Amino acid sequence: MLDSIGPLKPRLRRNEAYSLRVAAAQDQKAIPLPDHPDNGDEVLYSNKIGSYSKGLPHNNLGEVDLAAYGSLIRALESGQPADFEAITIGVGNKLTNPQSGLAFEMESMDSQALAIPAAPAFSSAQEAGEIAENYWAALTRDVNFADYDTNPIAQAAASDLSKMSDFRGPKSGGSVTTGTLFRGLTTGDLNGPYISQFLWRDTPYGAEHLDRRIRTPIPGDDYVTDYADWLDLQNGAVRAPNKFDPTPRYIRNGRDLGQWVHVDVLFQAYFNAFLILSSLSAPLDQNNPYNKSRTQVGFGTLGGPYMASVLCAVARPALKAVWFQKWFVHRRLRPEMFAGRIHNHATHAASYPIHSDILNSAALNGVFSKFGTYLLPIAFPEGCPTHPAYGAGHATVAGACVTVLKAFFDESAIIPDPVQASPDGLSLVPYNGTPLTVGGELNKLASNVAIGRNIAGVHWRSDATESLKLGEQIAIGYLRDERHCFNEEFTGFSVTKFDGTTIII
Repeated sequence: MLDSIGPLKPRLRRNEAYSLRVAAAQDQKAIPLPDHPDNGDEVLYSNKIGSYSKGLPHNNLGEVDLAAYGSLIRALESGQPADFEAITIGVGNKLTNPQSGLAFEMESMDSQALAIPAAPAFSSAQEAGEIAENYWAALTRDVNFADYDTNPIAQAAASDLSKMSDFRGPKSGGSVTTGTLFRGLTTGDLNGPYISQFLWRDTPYGAEHLDRRIRTPIPGDDYVTDYADWLDLQNGAVRAPNKFDPTPRYIRNGRDLGQWVHVDVLFQAYFNAFLILSSLSAPLDQNNPYNKSRTQVGFGTLGGPYMASVLCAVARPALKAVWFQKWFVHRRLRPEMFAGRIHNHATHAASYPIHSDILNSAALNGVFSKFGTYLLPIAFPEGCPTHPAYGAGHATVAGACVTVLKAFFDESAIIPDPVQASPDGLSLVPYNGTPLTVGGELNKLASNVAIGRNIAGVHWRSDATESLKLGEQIAIGYLRDERHCFNEEFTGFSVTKFDGTTIII
């Protein structure tokens, strides 16, 4: 063995590597344990009407078989793999990875070290406002985002949501407008086109070049509007795929966006954004030490390959953290299931404590006149996924990956030559409005992905809002661990959080 390799002898290097890991673990252990509040619905309703149960057997009202629900709870409480195999499921569609929330993580926060607020309660005005937004998003799914200002359905949606007593989407002058409709709450969400530049611009992929037009469903391709079909899906039925438009198109409406987030790869949107920013030679964050180096460029640390690897890696702890929230804390029902409760209440098949804001909403009349039921039209044939709603996996990964990108690039940089989709989605045309910044469009990208799932009908607004912040915290923890590993003189990553505050990691 050589006495010295680099500045440290091998044994000293090994000891320092050990000490670094111990110190990181001690830092994590010192963080106070969070409370994990839930909304109380599971205890409040003995028939579990406020809890997620898709994939288990249900009665004709779509209320879960309590013995089957008990088998799920036993597995979650024991954590034993054999108990997960003993869960009573319905007609075949399997539950999605409940054991993920029990997995440990070697970097960043432990999956159970962060918390999100309790989800809105079943009977609350906030829940009513959120399901009203879901209904309106379904009714406007084929309306181009650029046409909201003049479209009567979008105008009706804005007016109706403005009347909700506890709707927490963005507003202008105290009201929901067609300019704020279905948008996010982060800096950048209300600036420019609805869709982020990073979902439109052609993307260099090494020697390949990706045209961003997508395979999208035909207009009106909605599902879960028939009660028998709704009930079959709650019991775990499987369905055939969408009906597709033969012509690829750039994303221009809710149906297009819903399909993009239907089949995307976990970190796809953010890896594409990284490739676009790299191709534009976008300036790096001002704290990157290689900005001022006379002799070096970054590569395995603080350079392009490093950035790409961290961007993908941070998605893993994000998933573990949100899956713990889904299965072990909240078990929030999906909008699809809540709409079934509304249908049975409105048709007098059952009586549920549903807030009057949604029962008096014009959205219900709009859905009933079009489909003949009060069920929520879903963009996916299979309906919602077979895991609880809160938090949202897509939104948590979005929050984590976008935070990483904001740490690596100069958020204030202006994106050159911005574009927007033509009305038919066949081409990109110049956008000549307010300048768009890297940070703003990255925030918008996170919201597009998160809220795109809401527009498809499978998530709630608060799923998106709170999960973006959960992902952000996961990324901050990951970057903090990374920060301790560098040899470079580095003052830390600068990040503007979703709430607009700037921190140094």
